[in-house]
Amino acid sequence: MRVLVATADDTLGCLVAERLTSGGYVTDLVADGRRALSYGRCYDYAAAVLDWLLPTVSGIDVVRLLRRRGVSAPVLMISGKDTPEDRVAGLDAGADDFLVVPFDIQELLARLRALQRRPAQLLPARLVVGDLECDPASRQVSFGGCRPSLTSTELGILETLMRFSPAVADRRQIAQHVWVNDTEPFGSNTIDVHLARLRAKLSGSRVRIETIRGVGYRIVAV
Repeated sequence: MRVLVATADDTLGCLVAERLTSGGYVTDLVADGRRALSYGRCYDYAAAVLDWLLPTVSGIDVVRLLRRRGVSAPVLMISGKDTPEDRVAGLDAGADDFLVVPFDIQELLARLRALQRRPAQLLPARLVVGDLECDPASRQVSFGGCRPSLTSTELGILETLMRFSPAVADRRQIAQHVWVNDTEPFGSNTIDVHLARLRAKLSGSRVRIETIRGVGYRIVAV
């Protein structure tokens, strides 16, 4: 799934983005508040890491404005501010967690995983369709005692379909959730190729990925 990282600290931003990407996430890295707002409004993020001290628009204002727009993605705010008043201000603005700089990168990643496990309207702790289960935090997939080996792209497509189920996910929505450049697979047969491989790996499960012509795809229990 897609994660937004917004910080003016190039070293920190690249480190966080690299670790998230190596963990199978599609990561958008921006360096100022205006771009963070723009990205936050355009994409359905699984989570966001926002630096309080962003240029153009502060991180705390980014959170506040996104919440007003109805964006409900979990937000981990990072900051050098470490007083109780600062933490309260960040949480009251709409952040879900607060981490003081400097921090260990492993702790940040663990906090992001914990945020994804929290029950929420759009981010259930565990996705289930038929006998197929997917844990977004651990990125584990299983059915009938089997654990299929999925690529990051296949896992991203599957997670997107399961989040939308039983509704249909269109090609644009799948592209936005799975590819960094979401125009790359749109309009080509890239998505279809990955779906064919995913269907093969899920054979034996009690789910079916259906193609809805002219609309998109959906996964249903059978």
